[in-house]
Formats: sequence, C-alpha cells, structure tokens
Amino acid sequence: MTTTPGTTPDPGTAPGAAPHSSAPRIAAGVGLLLVAVCLVATMAVTLTDAVSGDGVGGGFVTAGFWAVGLAALAGVVALAAPRRAFVAAQYALALAGPVLALMD
Repeated sequence: MTTTPGTTPDPGTAPGAAPHSSAPRIAAGVGLLLVAVCLVATMAVTLTDAVSGDGVGGGFVTAGFWAVGLAALAGVVALAAPRRAFVAAQYALALAGPVLALMD
C-alpha cells in the first residue's frame, strides 16, 4: 500500500486495522432504551403485586431491580468500551428484570 507523504491510510483498508466499533455502540444505546422500558415494566409488576398480592415484595422483586440496575451499568460500559459481551449482558439483564419480578 502506498501513500503520499503527509497523508494517512484509510483505517478501513489498512492491513491489521481494528474493526469498526459503531455497531456495538448503537446496540448499546438502543439497549439503554430497553433498560428504561424494562425498569418501568419491573415497577409496574411490583406495584401490581403489592396491590393485589400480600403487599410484601420478595427476593425475586429485589433481584429484578438489581438485574435492571446491572443492565444499565453494562450498557454504560458497552458505550465506553464497545464489546459484544457487554451488549449481550445488557440485553439479558434488562429482560431478566421484569421476568424475575413476575416470579414473585
């Protein structure tokens, strides 16, 4: 590959270039919106259980809120250091929150 002096090669075509990291960041951003929706769903399930049930939140409700909180943390980490593992953890934890709260 030849370049003229004073210019840099295109990183997409340079041998050994790092893969483009915008796709995991976009997925992490969309995942943060999913975390917000799952937080509202977890709250709604918890309030419905409190009104119609015995009024006491159990361990699964606590685990559901922890899962949503950890999903938000994983999403922020995925935005800072885009890795597919962080994005997958974000989505899994976000969806686990309301499911755990429903189990109570």
